[in-house]
Amino acid sequence: MLGYLEARVVRPLIENQTLLILCATTMVVMMGQGIISPVLPLYAQSFGVGTAMIGLTIAVFGAARLVVNLPAGFISERYGRRVLLFGGPAVTALGSLAGGLAPTFAWLIASRFVAGAGSAMYMTGAIILLTDITTDENRGRLMSIYQGSMLMGISLGPAVGGFVAEGFGLAAPFFLVAVLAVMAMAWSFGRMPETVDILRDASRTGDGGEVQLSPRQTTRQSVLSLLTRPGFLLVCLLTMSIFLTRTGGRLTLLPLLGENRLGLSPGALGLVFTMMIVLNLAVLMPTGTLIDKIGRKAVIVPSALVTGVALVLFAVSGNVWIFILAGVIHGIGTGIVGPAPAAYAADIAPPGMRGITMGLYRTFGDAGFVIGPVLLGALADLAGFGWALAFNALVLVSFALLFAVFARETLKRPVVPQPQEAA
Repeated sequence: MLGYLEARVVRPLIENQTLLILCATTMVVMMGQGIISPVLPLYAQSFGVGTAMIGLTIAVFGAARLVVNLPAGFISERYGRRVLLFGGPAVTALGSLAGGLAPTFAWLIASRFVAGAGSAMYMTGAIILLTDITTDENRGRLMSIYQGSMLMGISLGPAVGGFVAEGFGLAAPFFLVAVLAVMAMAWSFGRMPETVDILRDASRTGDGGEVQLSPRQTTRQSVLSLLTRPGFLLVCLLTMSIFLTRTGGRLTLLPLLGENRLGLSPGALGLVFTMMIVLNLAVLMPTGTLIDKIGRKAVIVPSALVTGVALVLFAVSGNVWIFILAGVIHGIGTGIVGPAPAAYAADIAPPGMRGITMGLYRTFGDAGFVIGPVLLGALADLAGFGWALAFNALVLVSFALLFAVFARETLKRPVVPQPQEAA
């Protein structure tokens, strides 16, 4: 096991300093989000607002990401990746500091929007830079390492946030996140290389045989041209359904179903969710190898279908053992599908449009992030948790099947020379 981790994680990070810098910064940024997550509802409640308004503090963060992703992609093409990678944490630090100092609930809402905008800037810049430094042959493996750093950060954060809030008050985690964001900003400013200039030079000299679109055409027609590509549109819609599953199904419905139907305590639910995260991490590295060996599509479709099966099992679960089994299947399925759609989107990004492509791709994902809790929560109120999860499964499986039928594989297979027959 240690040998496998050394070969698949440690060695690539040592050999690729840009990847190491990016993963370390991303882990710090995501730890900040994790620190806030268990504290934010309690902090919002301290302003004397109801449950719906507490939900707004979470939704507005996702709404900011939804609004900022695509402009961030345009900025990355015009001004480079670095401006997002140190500018994003700077904006996050400002929003977090304002949140900790918030005198009113309206101020808190505004601060969460600012923090969400900073998150969108950084995460969009990070995925674009990752696309720049990877190739078709190693994109799956390196994106798996990057996603592992995200999971590590978001997993470590809640415990830290809880202890800090308990010891120093509910506002204290916001100040800690501001400090972490400043650290990420300084690290990115001092160490993160610029990659857009290398790509522009390559396109001018014709490296890779690609044709560079004119700046005017890119600005005017880029979004429309991307959305008319069936593979890109389908992977975006599938990603939207995956994010909808993550925030609406896993984070909203499953805790409520476990408590209300099965009588699970918060501690028991925490153990199930921890198991799912551990399974996510366990399958990430092997998944990266699979993505680069058998193809993006060959990984995306089965794993999405497996996740759909898990959602159906959750929907019909009548005892804790079926709930746990569904959690195991869900953890494996979502862990496998994780980096593959992003690798697919990166593969088909036109030359000179990587920033716009990945910004638009993230916009679809964040649309699912925002829609999921509201849509599935409303369905649960109308028809119950089971039907809401079944609908979630139907959406996910439907987009997976459409992707299976109409999207092409993007991994380029090496051409094996055929032996010539003797004359």
